[in-house]
Amino acid sequence: MGSEPEPARMRATHALIERSDCALLVIDVQDYFLNKLPEAERSPLVARIGWLMRVAQALEIPILATAEDIARDGPLVPALSAHLPPGQSVFDKHVFGLYGQADIAAAVRATGRGTTVLVGLETDVCVAQSALSLAGAHYRAVVIDDACGSPAPNHAAGLRRLRDAGVVVTNTKGIFYEWVRDLAVHGKVLDAIGREPPPNVTL
Repeated sequence: MGSEPEPARMRATHALIERSDCALLVIDVQDYFLNKLPEAERSPLVARIGWLMRVAQALEIPILATAEDIARDGPLVPALSAHLPPGQSVFDKHVFGLYGQADIAAAVRATGRGTTVLVGLETDVCVAQSALSLAGAHYRAVVIDDACGSPAPNHAAGLRRLRDAGVVVTNTKGIFYEWVRDLAVHGKVLDAIGREPPPNVTL
């Protein structure tokens, strides 16, 4: 615990994602960045990210959240800060790739998890650079395509960059089912968080 994971984790791109090895990283979901997206996309995106945070909490998956230059760009949106564990702060991020900032990198290492699941803004910049830097540090980086955003055509370009680099890209439904893995856990999680899925997700 507290050190970078073994390189073998990074190579396991075809293995199922194990919830016991995951940390959820919520990146820069601030009004400053949300307001660049078409209005119709903003609330559903935040709702999907919030739903994944609730699932993670139910499964005891660590959650870390960042906001870029809070003094200039504002805080993490309240709809998501409400889903952070009690007393947990949002990291004030001043780099694009979060693993390049010492306090955030230390917090990722402190989770003891080797798989980082990334959601947030913007797909082609902070999400992409964070995923690539984590992969370079031997983490298995997993990006949730419908829980990230960037103005078109940049979202698609960011996902192409990540896939070309070997980063795992899946969606909200996919990560949910890989996390829960069986009907007993599936039912337990939905009993805990409610059975209404987030927008544009069919369970």
